Amino acid sequence: MGSLVPFQDLNLQPESNNFTFSPTPTPRIIPKIEPKLEPLDEYTQADLQTTPFFSNPSPNFNSSSGSAFTRTPRSATPDSQSPTSMIPEIPPGCDETNVYSEYNRISELFKEAFANGTPRFGDVEVVQHQDSRAEVVEDPDSRAIVPVNTDTQVSEMVVARRKYQPRSSELVRVTDLRPEDQRYFRDAVRKTRMLYDSLRILTVVEDYNNQHLIPHRRPRGDLRACQILREHGLWMNRDKRIVGAIPGVFIGDVFFFRMELCVVGLHGQAQAGIDYVPASQSSNREPIATSVIVSGGYEDDQDGGDVIIYTGHGGQDKHSRQCVHQKLECGNLALERSMHYGIEVRVIRGFKYEGSASGKVYVYDGLYRIVECWFDIGKSGFGVYKYKLVRIENQEEMGSAILRFAQNLRLRPLVARPTGYVTFDISRKRENVPVFLFNDIDDNHDPVYFDYLLKTVYPPYVYQSVVSGNGCECIDGCADNCFCAMRNGGQFAYDYNGILLRGKPLVFECGPHCQCPPTCRNRVSQKGLRNRFEVFRSRETGWGVRSLDLIQAGSFICEFTGVVLTREQAQIFTMNGDSLVYPSRFPDRWAEWGDLSQIYPNYVRPAYPSIPPLDFAMDVSRMRNVACYISHSSSPNVLVQPVLYDHSHVSFPHLMLFAMENIPPLKEISIDYGVADEWTGKLSICD
Repeated sequence: MGSLVPFQDLNLQPESNNFTFSPTPTPRIIPKIEPKLEPLDEYTQADLQTTPFFSNPSPNFNSSSGSAFTRTPRSATPDSQSPTSMIPEIPPGCDETNVYSEYNRISELFKEAFANGTPRFGDVEVVQHQDSRAEVVEDPDSRAIVPVNTDTQVSEMVVARRKYQPRSSELVRVTDLRPEDQRYFRDAVRKTRMLYDSLRILTVVEDYNNQHLIPHRRPRGDLRACQILREHGLWMNRDKRIVGAIPGVFIGDVFFFRMELCVVGLHGQAQAGIDYVPASQSSNREPIATSVIVSGGYEDDQDGGDVIIYTGHGGQDKHSRQCVHQKLECGNLALERSMHYGIEVRVIRGFKYEGSASGKVYVYDGLYRIVECWFDIGKSGFGVYKYKLVRIENQEEMGSAILRFAQNLRLRPLVARPTGYVTFDISRKRENVPVFLFNDIDDNHDPVYFDYLLKTVYPPYVYQSVVSGNGCECIDGCADNCFCAMRNGGQFAYDYNGILLRGKPLVFECGPHCQCPPTCRNRVSQKGLRNRFEVFRSRETGWGVRSLDLIQAGSFICEFTGVVLTREQAQIFTMNGDSLVYPSRFPDRWAEWGDLSQIYPNYVRPAYPSIPPLDFAMDVSRMRNVACYISHSSSPNVLVQPVLYDHSHVSFPHLMLFAMENIPPLKEISIDYGVADEWTGKLSICD
C-alpha cells in the first residue's frame, strides 16, 4: 500500500528564496477581489443550488446513504470555512459570498412572503406556489424546495437537507504506490466516475420527463449527480488534501464537467480557477495552492504547453474585463506561497471541444512548478499578478497535446503521421466511417487479408421466428408506451442522444418491421460506427484498437461480429485451430453501467428482459470487424450489451459494445473476454 506522507512543516523557511516583489502601485479604486472564474463555465445561481430530485428508478429502491468505493470511509464534506470549497456552497463572510447574494435575497423574500401562511407537516412544509419554475431554498444547508403533484395544482415541498463537515485542510503527499495500489485506486476512480456519469444521464432524462412540472428549466444533470454523490459520502479524497498527483487519476484523463473534478478531488472549486488551502486553515497561517485550471479566459494568460504564464484572479467586471488592480491575497497569495515553498500544482486545461457532452473538456496535464511571480501592467492597463509555471520533467505526454494531435489525424493523417499507415480503411467503405490500419513496428499486415464482416451471420433458423408486423406503429417516433418500449420493460434503454441509460440483460431495439423512422431514439446500435477507429500494432498487446474521436461514456462503440456456430460446429472448428469467441465467457459488465447500489442499498440490477445462457460460439478466423482487434483487460473501458432488433430469437442476440467511461482519442480500447472453461478452452484473442 502507498504511503500518505505528511507535508513538510511550512513554518520552516526554505533554504533559499530569491523571489522579490516590486512595490505594488497604489490603486485609486479599491480592487474587487473574486475567484478566478472560468468564462466557459455557464453556471447560474440557480444551477449551483440545484437540489437533487431524482426519483427511484425501481419500486424496490429506497433512497438511503451508501458506502464509498474506497477502502477507508470518505466524508462528503465541503470546506465551509473558505473560498476553497470543493462544492458550491459558500458561507457568508468570505470573498465568494457575492456568488449567492441574489440567491439568498430571493430566499429572504420567500420567507417574508410565506412566513404567516405556510402549512407544516412535521419537518416538511408545503408551499402553494403557482409558478413552479421558482426554485427557492430557505437555507442552502438545511432545506430545499422540490415540486410535487397534487390533484388540483403543482405544489412545492420543502424538505430537510443534511449538513456537511468542512473539507480537510491537512496536506499530504501520496508516495511509494505499488502496482496493485495503482490498480486499486484506478479502479476506485473509474467506479466513482462511472456512477457519476450514470447518475448524470439518468437525471437529465428525468428532467426531460418532468418538464411539464418545471418548464423552461435547463437540465443540469452534472450538478445534480454531484449533489447526490455528496449526500451519500461518495466524493473522493475528502479526508486529506493531496499535494501532487491524485492516486487513480492519470495524465490525459478527460472530464466533461467541472463538478466531476470536484467529485474525484482533482480540483476543488466549482468555478474558481485556483484551488488552495486558505490561511485560516493552513498550519502556518499562509495559503497554499494545490491546482489550477488553464482555459485562456484571462487576456494576459499565455499557454505554451510546458511553460504557462498564468494570471492571478480579481479585478474583473461582470463582462470578464480587467477594471482595477489585483491584490496579493487569497488565491494570488496562495500561488506565491506555493512557489516560495517549492510546492508543485496540478494543471487542468479547459477548452471547447466538438463531441463533448458539455461542449468543452477538461484534461489533466500533470504537475507544474511555479518558478517566478511578478506584478505587471496588463493589456487593459491595470495591474495583474503573473506566475510562470513550468511542467515537471519525465511525465506522460500532455492529454491536451494528444487531443490536438488526434484532431490533426482526423483532418490530415499523412501530414500528422507521414509513415506507418498500411491502409486508410480496412472496411473497404462498408462502415459509415473509415477504419485506419497503422503499423510502425513491424511488417505484419494481417488485418488487410481478412474479409470485413459488417454484421453477425446467424443460422437461417434464427430468422424463422420473425413475424411480419411484429413491431411498433409509431410513425412519428416512438413513445414510452409503444410496443417496443413494453418489450424493454416499459422504458427505452437510451436517452435522446443515443446514450445507454442502464445496462440490461437484453435490449430490444426497433427493427425492420417497425413503422418508426430511422431517427427513432430506439435505433442506436444497428446504425454502425459513429467514431473513427484505428487498428494499430502495439508492442504490449499485439493488435489493438483506439479511436481518433473523443467517446462519451455510455456511447455505442461497434458490434462484435462473427459467424455464429452451434456447440457441435464449434468443436469441429476448434480441432482445425480456427479462432473462436465464446459470448458466454463475456462477464456481465453491463450490470456495472447504471448500477446505483451505492445510492440505493436495496438496488436490484435489471433482470428483464432475460435471456438463456448463450450456448454458441463465433468464428472470427476468416471474417471479422474492428471489434476483433480490441485487446483484453480485467479493467476494461468497454462493455458487452446484448441487443435484438432484426429477429426475436433471444438465444442469439447481437453483441453490442458500449463505452463504460469517457475514452480520450488515441487511448486503447479494451474489453473483458472473461476466463476459459472446459468447453471454451484457452483464451484466444485475435492477433
